[in-house]
Amino acid sequence: MSNRHARASEWGDRAPEGMPTEVIFCDTCVISNQKPITAIESHHRHDMSRSTVRFVNGKCDACRWAWHKEHSIDWGAREAELEELCNKHRSTTGEFDVVVPASGGKDSCYVSHILKSKYRMNPLTVTWRPNQFTDVGLQNLFRLIDAGLPNVMISPPGDVHRRLTYMAFRELGHPFQPFIAGQRVVGPRIALNNRIKLIFYGENVAEYGNRLEENFTPRMQPELYTCFDFDQLSLDRYRLAGKTLKELIQSFGFSLRDFQSYKSPTREEVEKAGLEVHYMSYYRKWVPQENYYYAVENVGFSQSEQRKDGSYSKYSGIDDYLEDLHYYMQYIKFGMGRCTWDASQEIRSGRLERDEAVTLVKRYDGEPPRQSLPHILSYLRISEAEFWEIVNSFRSRNLFFSDDNGDYHLRKEIS
Repeated sequence: MSNRHARASEWGDRAPEGMPTEVIFCDTCVISNQKPITAIESHHRHDMSRSTVRFVNGKCDACRWAWHKEHSIDWGAREAELEELCNKHRSTTGEFDVVVPASGGKDSCYVSHILKSKYRMNPLTVTWRPNQFTDVGLQNLFRLIDAGLPNVMISPPGDVHRRLTYMAFRELGHPFQPFIAGQRVVGPRIALNNRIKLIFYGENVAEYGNRLEENFTPRMQPELYTCFDFDQLSLDRYRLAGKTLKELIQSFGFSLRDFQSYKSPTREEVEKAGLEVHYMSYYRKWVPQENYYYAVENVGFSQSEQRKDGSYSKYSGIDDYLEDLHYYMQYIKFGMGRCTWDASQEIRSGRLERDEAVTLVKRYDGEPPRQSLPHILSYLRISEAEFWEIVNSFRSRNLFFSDDNGDYHLRKEIS
């Protein structure tokens, strides 16, 4: 596959609104001020203004939080809080007492297994089905189940999810948006259905650059998992794939029943049931590499046979072929690909020096998803020409320029 994907005249410049015009890199890790922070998925449209990572004295919030993890957090006290929480919710009758959303990735293997083995809980793992399982991803999910963790898989209608994923790619440059929408609500919804009050997710995304202050609370913000509580009278308030549900029904041939898999609990239902949605990263120091080693030892987790395009890693984000496209679109829209995310968190955990990370980012970050492209094209049911047309329509002119040969280059590289 050539690096020459389209000439400058072919790009549509649908880059996100509100991004900083000057690119500045963190002094400690390798992310830039272009990194967006979490948005409410039911409000997501391509022309929305994005908030980005905060820098203080040259350091991003993720690196500032990494300092707090090492110097100001009493992890013994946090462990005691976790024990108290588990004591509060632990079943005495053998019933499930905690829901753990689990893809079979290293982090969900770690969270679910340690809750069972160390904290004597009885987890029910729940999987929001990936767009397109990789072989190793599916096998890792089976290994988690075989290690003693029961599982329920929730699968949205395949034809509906495929169409929404294509539309999210075309309209938002965010093919993972329908997947994330379902992934956020599946844990609380299954907990409600099974009268379980405790849900444990892995890490707060503030570990990677949301506002530092978010790491000081153990619970997920309710608006993240109650943001699709639509009914027939509110279809113009909620969005999937960049369109309101009303538009999807009236103009794109969807029906109201198509969206039921994505529907979230209401805030009132959550409060009435006493649901508590917690992050394990609040209670135990979150180190992705250590989670990987734990998952290998205790669950039999297997890494990919070769590194993923766009990075040097073989064990992160290996569950779903569409995840490769998700990371690549991060590079297209924000100038930061999979290698930037991997290298930055390894700097923060002390496993990589910044100069080593810079070299890795320059070598791998902009690689297109060559290995998974046939799977992506097949899933989205598009040609390679249409694929690159959509990709380049989201390439930011503020971040990229095109040379005389039609090759794209970052205007400002990491250094």
